[in-house]
Amino acid sequence: MAVAGSALAQYPAKPVRVVVPYPPGGTTDILARLIAAKLTLSLGQSFIVENRPGASGAIGSQAVAKAPADGYTLLMGTASTHGVNSALSKSLPYDAIRDFSPITVVGGTPNVILVHPELPAQNLAGLLALARDKPGKLNFGSTSLGGTPHMSAELLKMMTGVDIVHVPYKGAGPMLADLLGAQIQIGFDNLPSSMGHIRSGKVRALAVTTPKRWPGAPEIPTVSESGVAGYEVSGWFGLLAPSGTPRPVIDAVYRAVGATLKQPEVQKQMLELGAEPGGNPPEDFARQIAAEVEKWKKVVAATGVKAE
Repeated sequence: MAVAGSALAQYPAKPVRVVVPYPPGGTTDILARLIAAKLTLSLGQSFIVENRPGASGAIGSQAVAKAPADGYTLLMGTASTHGVNSALSKSLPYDAIRDFSPITVVGGTPNVILVHPELPAQNLAGLLALARDKPGKLNFGSTSLGGTPHMSAELLKMMTGVDIVHVPYKGAGPMLADLLGAQIQIGFDNLPSSMGHIRSGKVRALAVTTPKRWPGAPEIPTVSESGVAGYEVSGWFGLLAPSGTPRPVIDAVYRAVGATLKQPEVQKQMLELGAEPGGNPPEDFARQIAAEVEKWKKVVAATGVKAE
């Protein structure tokens, strides 16, 4: 026990893997790399981001769930991996609650509705009108099948009755590439991975999915104020460890992330990216995940969305 206690006191004593269950370039990857770089400096060991994409985040999440519970393999989970997936898939290879020890939310973000600049829709009302005039003719891309961007679109379809066709991608990068190239007309994404293209004018942002305008992009209206009253979807990105990871390790990472998120330059950088710093305690994060699972079960039941 003394040896084990000494090992925990020295955590981390070797490099730590932070698994991102999506391809490079998306919001999960951006925030993971930001926080990993800061943890490397504050904790004195390398926090190395490893992308393990596939199956809407399930492949990377499963890898972490099955990893040794020693604190040296962490997951950057999302509202998709620990909410939507549980509602959509009856054969998910992990349990979002049982198989993980939550640490803390790194950041929260809105999703954003984007269109190619050539599409004659200057706002969400214009897009909905266009979709009603051309049912089944407009395509929308999302970052993954069953991700919160996809579910944001499904909720919008349910609440407005429009018929737009889903084209799922394996991450924000390839989806945005096709939107920029006008292969699809509409995109649903997490705000951070799209912010650069919005700022450059390469895509037009019509609305964010949160109930209030986002502080880092106050010029973008909300879906609710754009005529779809009561609409709300919020995304989050947080660190989790395999279930059974010692509490001193969980606490060490939680404290280090919390201190990082309080740094003014980090807060400024995250807001510019389109993310709001998190930092909630492990117990609060656990309750948030449980609520997320229940919320998306209701949405999936109401919309009839299938994982296949």
